[in-house]
Amino acid sequence: MFDRALARFKQEGGIAPEGLAAVLFGGRDIGEALVDHTKVPLVSATGSTAMGDAVGPRLAKRFARAILELGGNNAAIVTATADLDLTLRGVAFAAMGTAGQRCTTLRRLFVHESVYDGFVPRLKRAYASVTVGNPLVGGTLVGPLIDGAAYRAMQSALEAAKAAGGQVHGGDRLAIEGAADAYYVRPALVEMMAQTGPVEHETFAPILYVIKYSDFDSVLDLHNAVRQGLSSAIFTNDLREAETFLSARGSGCGIANVNIGPSGAEIGGAFGGEKQTGGGRESGSDTWKAYMRRATNTINYGRTLPLAQGVKFDVV
Repeated sequence: MFDRALARFKQEGGIAPEGLAAVLFGGRDIGEALVDHTKVPLVSATGSTAMGDAVGPRLAKRFARAILELGGNNAAIVTATADLDLTLRGVAFAAMGTAGQRCTTLRRLFVHESVYDGFVPRLKRAYASVTVGNPLVGGTLVGPLIDGAAYRAMQSALEAAKAAGGQVHGGDRLAIEGAADAYYVRPALVEMMAQTGPVEHETFAPILYVIKYSDFDSVLDLHNAVRQGLSSAIFTNDLREAETFLSARGSGCGIANVNIGPSGAEIGGAFGGEKQTGGGRESGSDTWKAYMRRATNTINYGRTLPLAQGVKFDVV
């Protein structure tokens, strides 16, 4: 698509260098070459927080710029006034879509005590009914984990949750015909008494930790208590709660949604986060500024040379 656009641009008299856009396939060596090369003034990197810890200092060492889109331990708050039918759809897709392997995947869910006993059983039924299998087959919502390491990390997190008193629903590996070596796993819903242990860390897998809350101010503190600050959501029909969540006192994330889950479809806006999510934004109306150099230019069209601060300086 880019090549077609570039060809049309040239046909209309435009000038552009060859190789203006390229795709490189490779491992760590390719990334390190880009990060360390003096002819690359800016690197936009997407990956884990650990990756950002390595990339950021190396770019800073040579005064290059970075746009980092790193981890996201994303949360949603279900308040007492939430439309639970809408909330069920929003939460289920945000947590299970793409098998939990999306930076904006919903990983923590805080549910008000007044609706917990009515909402969570419905969510359990949704988890039990979801179709796991080949994503090329119509009707499949959850595909495989990326590899065995992802599966082992998921199982380790679930074991840690059990050790912390959590009740785990799902999370078992499924046998899919013709895919014996693949890792298909039923999404896990984990009821926790508190935000502790694995809940405080991002596991790149379909795990949703559910915690009951009673006080809005306290749940905001819990919501913001993790290291990452990518995406977030609140389900409420209370205008004051919604406005508080969107304010500086509310969500500490770069993306804050009301009555829609953190699905990743916000890419048309300024996409990115705060804290150890890395900072910087992709897309959005001002993103082009991050990829440009700002220069200050003064042009004198006259034949005199006025100087600053009224200085008189004549050269014969």
